[in-house]
Amino acid sequence: MYGVAFQLFGMSVHWYGICVAVGFLTSLLLLQYKRKYAGMTSDQIFDMSLIVIIGGIAGARLFYVIQFHEQFRGNFLKIFRIDQGGLVFYGGFIVAALVILYYIRRKKLVLSRILDICAPAMAIGHAFGRIGCLIQGCCYGMPCKSFGIIYPAGSAPAARYPDMTTIVTNMKATGQAAASSLPLLPVQFFEAVGNLFLGIIALLLFKKIRKSGHIAAFYFFGYGLLRFVLEFFRGDHADTILFHLTRAQLIGLCIMLPAGAFFYFYFRKYGEDVNCDEKQSLS
Repeated sequence: MYGVAFQLFGMSVHWYGICVAVGFLTSLLLLQYKRKYAGMTSDQIFDMSLIVIIGGIAGARLFYVIQFHEQFRGNFLKIFRIDQGGLVFYGGFIVAALVILYYIRRKKLVLSRILDICAPAMAIGHAFGRIGCLIQGCCYGMPCKSFGIIYPAGSAPAARYPDMTTIVTNMKATGQAAASSLPLLPVQFFEAVGNLFLGIIALLLFKKIRKSGHIAAFYFFGYGLLRFVLEFFRGDHADTILFHLTRAQLIGLCIMLPAGAFFYFYFRKYGEDVNCDEKQSLS
């Protein structure tokens, strides 16, 4: 896998940045498509999306820099190279959620309905981001003998899981004695597919739910469970905090899953009714 898509004015444009940009654009289109459900204007969707993008990227990058701070020693400017990968989803998610709550309160909008339209937009946009991770070579999986992705010599996966048997081959091809990576599980692809599935189901739920807020509940619970399971197969970090669980697993277990359950029961009582006629007009 090679992260650089093409050169533009002497600068490398990475696939990761392209995938993230496509993900944000897709999310914006989905929000526009469902804006009437949330009682929002097109301008409000654009304004909210803009501040969410800025806040989300800042939060995602901040969490990554804190978690992998050793990568930035002696190279402060590298902190700002988000086009080369390095965003922690939960960091962006938390900051984006705070931004959305602020915007909702300021504009006096309905929380449950906005959370509902954000659910599929976030899931499908996130799927594109994980494809970017796959191409860039970040967030990679553990070594797998039966099948997997082999990253080239010089990449982060190759540095962590070098296949010493490839040194001779690389020496003949490039003249450098460097090892490619062992075959690694494509957990990025698995998460992309999982997010796409969550997004599609969330969109279908607009015709099924009776109370607003239940689509958001489905997403919170679904993604929390998906991320909790896939973290067991990640190979890019081995840092655990409690009970041999990673930060992402603890957030999924202690925040996302309980939030999904809370939203379901809370909005079942206090969410707005979504009748059949309204569903048809908003599809």
